[in-house]
Amino acid sequence: MNDIPLSILIGVLVLLLLLSAFFSGSETALMTLNRYRLKHLVKQKHRGATKAHQLLKRPDRLIGLILLGNNFVNILASSIATVIAIRVGGDEAIPAATAILTILVLIFAEVTPKTLAALRPEKLAFISSWVYAPLLKVFYPIVWIVNTISNVLLRIIGVNPKKAKIDSLDKDELKSIVSDTDHLLPARYQNMLLSILDLESASVEDIMTQRKEIIGIDLEDSVEDIIEQLRNSPHTRLPVYKKNIDRVIGFLHIRSVLAQINHTEFDKQSITDSLSKPFFIPASTSIHKQMQIFKTEKLRIGLVVDEYGDVQGLVTLDDLLQEIVGELVAEEPDIKMQKDGSYLVDASVTVRELNRVTHWDLPTEGPKTLNGLIIEYMETIPEPGTSIKLHGQIVEIIQRDENTVKFVRFHPEIETP
Repeated sequence: MNDIPLSILIGVLVLLLLLSAFFSGSETALMTLNRYRLKHLVKQKHRGATKAHQLLKRPDRLIGLILLGNNFVNILASSIATVIAIRVGGDEAIPAATAILTILVLIFAEVTPKTLAALRPEKLAFISSWVYAPLLKVFYPIVWIVNTISNVLLRIIGVNPKKAKIDSLDKDELKSIVSDTDHLLPARYQNMLLSILDLESASVEDIMTQRKEIIGIDLEDSVEDIIEQLRNSPHTRLPVYKKNIDRVIGFLHIRSVLAQINHTEFDKQSITDSLSKPFFIPASTSIHKQMQIFKTEKLRIGLVVDEYGDVQGLVTLDDLLQEIVGELVAEEPDIKMQKDGSYLVDASVTVRELNRVTHWDLPTEGPKTLNGLIIEYMETIPEPGTSIKLHGQIVEIIQRDENTVKFVRFHPEIETP
């Protein structure tokens, strides 16, 4: 190299630094590509994205090629820098040249290109994929040897590269992605998507109308009382039973008897003749599965029963749909936000509904209603005026009756200075 002009050596050194920057930046760009956007671009037949996607199918080969090139140019740059140092200042200049080259590589061939690639990965990744595709074919034997040795070492420590799962998301990760789309989706659509993702993990027991709140027709009542109930009912379908809801005999669509209730011959037999068969739902049935059952059976209402066949509650198709579209169609009369930031809550509300409205994270694995959650926590029915910290939330008991909590107030958390 003594015959090569110093200017050419410096020019080659600069070129090698640029190549090192290319290898470093393209590695970061390709590895930080959004895999789901990449797949979308591949479907759109973007040629650069298609090349990058093919390379990323075997990331071990791609990384092997990039590191092979990067290490080669860095070692060659170090050798040339040593030659330049000796020719300029003798052996004493070698430590200074090493320090200068380290700083140049760090700034211009590592930090800067990698930062740029991390911020704008697509452009560099798609361009570099056109370079790496033919290079991989040329240097495949060397890359294969390097990867084979590397894979053997990985297997020794219990890692099988061929079985590694790439681009897989679990439900919680997908929910995090949806939650981070504030700039793309309105909050109500975000809530709908998150509700859909929760359908499989929630059961009908989480959203049902509780047994004591079921409104139905008791055939033991007088005909006059039944007619009055039919005229004033806010619901179009009602369960019909004798004495208690466990003795249900069917469901009545009020529209089928409205025309008859003004006739003198209208009696209880007219009601029983208009009933549809009762439909029972195991309490553990998932919301997602129950929606499919309602669709298949062409039903809109069912009674939720426990393992002993006792009625626990009632679920309608509207309840299931509300789990998805919630805020778009449903009012929240049981959860009222006050001017001071507190919430006045009917304790019969389900924990899932409370979490959905307030964006809290109260546990849903145990009791299904707020009343049940408070009683389980206190192990008694607390008196009005009692305040507790319920899973991080400050709760004041406002009203109770003999066996349940009726109303509570959630106070905003006091910020300590």
